[in-house]
Amino acid sequence: MSANTVYVLNGPNLNLLGMREPEIYGTETLDDVAGMLEDRGRELGLEIDMRQSNHEGHLIDWMHEAQAEGAKAILINPGAYTHTSIALLDAAKSIKIPVIEVHLSDPEKREDFRHISYIGMAAVKTVKGLGTRSYLVALEHVATL
Repeated sequence: MSANTVYVLNGPNLNLLGMREPEIYGTETLDDVAGMLEDRGRELGLEIDMRQSNHEGHLIDWMHEAQAEGAKAILINPGAYTHTSIALLDAAKSIKIPVIEVHLSDPEKREDFRHISYIGMAAVKTVKGLGTRSYLVALEHVATL
């Protein structure tokens, strides 16, 4: 791993991207997102380490791993854990590398319970509401760090 590695962590149900509620999340898959990020990352001199889990503990372990491995940053789309996980907030606060929150939709324009973001309380930036382009905008921000 290099100091230019960006961990891209994806939470629950994002493995169903492209099939799940396409009217909200679009039709591109997580593999499509990975390809876009790898292409743009190469142009920016960044290496992408893309992961997805439906389990909160895996996301926390990967955040710790990113810190231990000296990653440049973490992009995280925690899915529904955005609104429930104080454990992810604590993990983000416990590491020194920047965490950028990413969302395909804009949670603040959806149901009331989606308006709070625990991970956002520790993130250096939040990018939301741009579909899969949210990931690319977040990656562009990493290049400026």
